[in-house]
Amino acid sequence: MINPDELDPPRPTLKPLDLQQMSVHELKEYIAALEGEIKRARDTIAKKEAHKSGIESLFGAPKG
Repeated sequence: MINPDELDPPRPTLKPLDLQQMSVHELKEYIAALEGEIKRARDTIAKKEAHKSGIESLFGAPKG
């Protein structure tokens, strides 16, 4: 069975920022932004897993 997530082209990797050049305030804002992105990613994962579970319950879990 084909996994739809495998059909997407590879995403470019993000280059780490030079944290030494950032102020404490900028670092705190950066952390808050990253935490927001982490929450957004986790919410998307939960939605995709729920959707997959719903499909599997309709058609049965794949065998094998």
